[in-house]
Amino acid sequence: MTKVYKTSSAAETIALGEEIGRRLKGGDLIAYSGGLGAGKTTITRGISIGMGLGDEVTSPTFALVNEYRGDSLSLIHFDMYRINSADDLETTGFFDYMDEDTVLAVEWSENIAEELPEDALRIDIQRIDEDSREISITAPEGDDRFEDISY
Repeated sequence: MTKVYKTSSAAETIALGEEIGRRLKGGDLIAYSGGLGAGKTTITRGISIGMGLGDEVTSPTFALVNEYRGDSLSLIHFDMYRINSADDLETTGFFDYMDEDTVLAVEWSENIAEELPEDALRIDIQRIDEDSREISITAPEGDDRFEDISY
């Protein structure tokens, strides 16, 4: 199931992310696609808020991974832009983070497509103009948590 949402500001993108974050559970993996400046970190900020982890989310571009820890659930935010091989991926610790107490959010997921689980939540963000985005959310078959999002 794919749903398409349009946002007209960063605040709306964050609000959509909050609604997604409220529906996530440990073991979920979000696979982002979208160009530079599309809003992947912005929607992740909203997801973090929705998960109750706060809004102090920054781009993992230089660090490769940022961790946001909660009492019962954590958000691990990866940037795979510079990952070119399975060996590169292994050095990030990516597989060590996959567990039932963690949500993984992966920017540039297309660079590791063959390593992603089939049940990943796929979010594609297209920049329409400076403020507007078209955000397509594709949930795994049979997963209805993301069908009726209003923000």
